[in-house]
Amino acid sequence: MTYSALKIVNWLRVRNNAELRLDLNAEELTQMKAMKLLYYIQAASLAVTGRRLFASDIVASKYGPVVTEVKKHYQNKRGIVGDITIDQRAVQDYKELQSDQMAADIIGSVYDLYGHRSAYDLLESIQSEALWENIDLGQVISAEDMRSYYSEIFVLDEKTKQYI
Repeated sequence: MTYSALKIVNWLRVRNNAELRLDLNAEELTQMKAMKLLYYIQAASLAVTGRRLFASDIVASKYGPVVTEVKKHYQNKRGIVGDITIDQRAVQDYKELQSDQMAADIIGSVYDLYGHRSAYDLLESIQSEALWENIDLGQVISAEDMRSYYSEIFVLDEKTKQYI
């Protein structure tokens, strides 16, 4: 199934909110970090299933991958978690994605691998990858290029059921 990028961001927001309540050192999810996580989530989905997890294109920018729909929605906002307890849409989106085992595995694995890193650290990682070196700013990053490049990076660990 294909979801909206904003629904996946809501999953990230709910998960980050739980971390913020449990860990005093956790940092609030920012728009920039969400973009990088969306990039890796899409890459993992394409590598593992051959399909997009969300429909929106990802565009290369000076600051890394951008999903225009998310950028517009969170325009002029740095931290995007807020008070999740009053955002029932976010909680519903989280539950819906959790009920889709494949989506939950992909999003959760990417979050477990990359969620602790800063937006800047993720940007450096993405821009140092060979795929990024061949992309012009403003260009849509093709799903086929992402699938091809990341199919050797994101593989399912049969023991843990995590994508590594």
